[in-house]
Amino acid sequence: MTPPNHPAKATPQATLLALGAIALWGTLAPLGVLLQQVPPFLLTGLGLLVGSLIALPLSGGRLAVVTVPMRTLLLGVYGLFGFHFLLFIALRHAPPVQANLVNYLWPLGIVLMAPLFLPGMRLRALHIAAALLGFAGAALAIVGGSSQGMQGGFAWGYLPALASAFVWASYSLMTQRVPPFPNAAIGLFGLVSGVLSLACHAVLEPAVALSATDWGLIVAMGLGPLGAAFYLWDAALKRGDARHIGVLSFLTPLLSTLALLWVRHETPSPSVALAAAMIVGAAVLGSRAKK
Repeated sequence: MTPPNHPAKATPQATLLALGAIALWGTLAPLGVLLQQVPPFLLTGLGLLVGSLIALPLSGGRLAVVTVPMRTLLLGVYGLFGFHFLLFIALRHAPPVQANLVNYLWPLGIVLMAPLFLPGMRLRALHIAAALLGFAGAALAIVGGSSQGMQGGFAWGYLPALASAFVWASYSLMTQRVPPFPNAAIGLFGLVSGVLSLACHAVLEPAVALSATDWGLIVAMGLGPLGAAFYLWDAALKRGDARHIGVLSFLTPLLSTLALLWVRHETPSPSVALAAAMIVGAAVLGSRAKK
């Protein structure tokens, strides 16, 4: 089947949808800090299951009737489950600051790999410059906003961190190559990925008892960064230029860092302010690039 058309224009609607997803992902780190006593696979599994419920109003309350070809379902599980599985492995076997930094190569991957996955798209010098400037800003935000600092030496956990970045970048682009699917299908992706995450919890993590506060925060995470963000992201990619959206995505670690500083009652450092300027500059530069 002929792949769906992929817009090569940074439309205002797509930009707003992408910014909505990015803003929600910016809350993931502080929510994770508040839920740090919950094993990560359990947290992700429950969050994804809650997020899958968002598809109910999108499917007329009948998520069970949302059907997609098997390769599309596998692609969705590859993206949502594969990304989180590899990231958690990385965070267990590499210093968290560096692992997070390697993981945030995914926006750069979206920009640089767009011509490979989406025929007809070209990579201009401004796209490359904007992506590199954005990644430099993201790196500065992560390192400058962390109280842990950089740790020396190589850890094998960097490899799954790099793999997780590739998974999310390639998933984001490949959703434009499969037959068109409804936005509600994201709920199906999340449902299957959530069940797989809970299976990993049962095998790899100890059982824990959750408090009422934990459940409230898990619902917030499921409705936000592990739920609505994925629906907004899918809608943005279907309506806008993946290269421009990729550059905008460097705002995610910046917003995450600012949110963490707010939770810790800390003041942003000058390096974080510089990172913000670099990322905003990269977004402006990327929006001016021609098709």
